[in-house]
Amino acid sequence: MSVRRRAVVAVVAGIATAVARGGLDWQPPGGAATWTRTNHRGEPVSLLEGPAVTVGLLAGVLVGGDARATAATAVAVVGGGAFGLVDDLREDSATRTKGLRGHLGALAHGRLTTGGLKVLGIGASALVAAALAPPAGGAASRPASRAADTLASAALVAGTANLFNLLDLRPGRALKVASVVAAPLVATGGGAAAAAVLGAASTAVEADLAESDMLGDSGANALGAALGTALVLGAPRPLRLGALAAVVGLTLVSERVSFTRVIERTPVLREIDAWGRRPAAPRAGTDTTP
Repeated sequence: MSVRRRAVVAVVAGIATAVARGGLDWQPPGGAATWTRTNHRGEPVSLLEGPAVTVGLLAGVLVGGDARATAATAVAVVGGGAFGLVDDLREDSATRTKGLRGHLGALAHGRLTTGGLKVLGIGASALVAAALAPPAGGAASRPASRAADTLASAALVAGTANLFNLLDLRPGRALKVASVVAAPLVATGGGAAAAAVLGAASTAVEADLAESDMLGDSGANALGAALGTALVLGAPRPLRLGALAAVVGLTLVSERVSFTRVIERTPVLREIDAWGRRPAAPRAGTDTTP
């Protein structure tokens, strides 16, 4: 894919994200209250950014060129966005089942939560995407090796989708990480997916940092699924397996360790994470006089 085509993908993704967000704001399905949540400051924030980013990613990859890569990324993005949206809008607030372990535990006991449905749905769409994708470095020759490659790629797509949902706990965080990961992938076989991520993120980040919008499960899952597919399409097998190990490791760590606490205790990460965001409100009784 040419540099010009990658640029077109990014521009289309950015414009489509803006148009979709404007249209949703003009007439939110079910009314604005359906999409309003409370953020970490206790302030109202809109979930409409998530569907808008999903639409932007999809529009971008559809002008990417290669048919198999386009189909794989589109399936992954739609699966992540759609099943994330179900969890956003239909989550059972009474049980408050949290984390991958919690949802899988509920499934093991015969109870299907919206989070469990999301795990199954994104897993299935990731498997289809991995089967459609022409992996970087060519396909393995033996059927068993091809099957193992497909399963590993599916796990990478689904795992990355989940990981970005875990990152979406503070304004701009998931979008910043997505942009950093996507930038080097633009020059690979996953360039269309990576360029779409950059385009959609560049449009969404202003409202996200202003804390009027948030990605929610829909936007974060779609973003992560697009990046996972970009890795499948553009990274050689050793790098894909390394990325999968990192994603699985971080997901397991997240069950016991708060990413936010780690970031806040690490000066460099704390500064990058806070860039562009409103400063934290002063604690009660704190003297803010210059």
